[in-house]
Amino acid sequence: MSFPKDFVWGAATAAFQIEGANTEDGRGESIWDRFCLTPGNIADDTDGSQACDHYHRWPEDLDLAKWLNLNAWRFSVAWPRIQPTTDGKVNQKGLDFYSRLVDGMLERGLAPFLTLYHWDLPQYLQDKGGWGSRETVDRYVEYASIVGRALGDRVASIATFNEPFVTAYLGHWMGVHAPGIQDPATSVQATHHQLLSHGRAVRALREEGVKAPLGIVLNLAPAHPASQRPEDIRATDRHDIAQNRLYLDGLFLGEYPERCSELLGVEPKVVEGDMEIISTPIDFLGVNYYRRAIGSAQGVPSPHFLRKENRQDLAQVQQLGESSNIADATRDTEFKRTVQLPPGAQITAMGWEVYHEGLRECLEDIKRRYSNAPPIYITESGAAFDDEIVDGRVADSRRTAYIQGQIAALGRAMDNGVDVRGYFVWSLLDNFEWALGYSKRFGITYVDYTTQQRTPKESALWYRHFVGTQR
Repeated sequence: MSFPKDFVWGAATAAFQIEGANTEDGRGESIWDRFCLTPGNIADDTDGSQACDHYHRWPEDLDLAKWLNLNAWRFSVAWPRIQPTTDGKVNQKGLDFYSRLVDGMLERGLAPFLTLYHWDLPQYLQDKGGWGSRETVDRYVEYASIVGRALGDRVASIATFNEPFVTAYLGHWMGVHAPGIQDPATSVQATHHQLLSHGRAVRALREEGVKAPLGIVLNLAPAHPASQRPEDIRATDRHDIAQNRLYLDGLFLGEYPERCSELLGVEPKVVEGDMEIISTPIDFLGVNYYRRAIGSAQGVPSPHFLRKENRQDLAQVQQLGESSNIADATRDTEFKRTVQLPPGAQITAMGWEVYHEGLRECLEDIKRRYSNAPPIYITESGAAFDDEIVDGRVADSRRTAYIQGQIAALGRAMDNGVDVRGYFVWSLLDNFEWALGYSKRFGITYVDYTTQQRTPKESALWYRHFVGTQR
């Protein structure tokens, strides 16, 4: 495989998952800090207070990225570290941390790809309604402008949001991510308010004179029916709208899908002018890809997305479809495998099917549906496996094969005319995997959470060699 010489090769991270230091230098409480306090919310009863201690070890981590031959680093800014209190006053110590971090990347030849929001809403805003409230839109635009003024002259790009679908769906419909709400109407409104915040922030940053390319990151999944039964096709259409079309149509067509109300049962409250703002042209689209969705009217959500008392051993569950009644399924306590995978299908430690062609399908679907879509970056691509250190090494051949398969699928999409400018593996480090705590490892670098020792896995060594051949 051969890619353009200016192709971006990087690794992705997120503030809450790696930084730790959650009470240092004036950082305020986030919705994830609060969510972790409730017993049963996190699979292993941990939290993100230490994580990978990146807040103190960032020079070591940037050196690791440089050693891996990477030329880019994707990171997020923790909003509660910038505006820790209800009055919105700027915490200069928090800004200074990210300024040092960006300068450290530039010194090492790493292009900083900044994400403004990776799920850590300040708790004081959640107390006033969070993403269900239009007031949060105003506060987000204020926050985006603060960060844009401070860092916008030095970063390679700014993404407004990471995976707004996850915030809306897992956080506000299923209630298994922060803030832990189970309300479809609030979930759909959270989608709209995030997209509105995105559009307004893009306009505000351009008015501020920020020169960095501006975009958004979506997690996309091609939706395939489990069978040709009408109920399975309907479940597939439902998922496609909820995860893909709701966001892509809003951004690039300036409207939500016609069947939104029919399939989801609710639709967002839209004020006149909102859709024009949401569809403000952007400079790039970030795509996160992990798996396809298999639509089944009989399926249930994956057990790792359920509260602790409702989970069962993942070893008993190979693959689960999308529920046609998510609220009821979340409360069930018995879960069975309801969707059969193709013979020989591979499964990650998350219970997710390995389906590389899904990445190509997503990319080509964007090109086919949206003529005004901008250049694309693969901003996350990775897999969790049960890794162990043996004699100082981590033999994760399945992850290596996964990354190879993803890059090959990406190459096929580019051969078919999709404009892709870069690839970021998820993730540089093992880290705090949200509701799963430290029980799942996505990193190409093994982290011993007791000693904080970093050990590059064999997948990291392969990635280092491969990227070196592309220069």
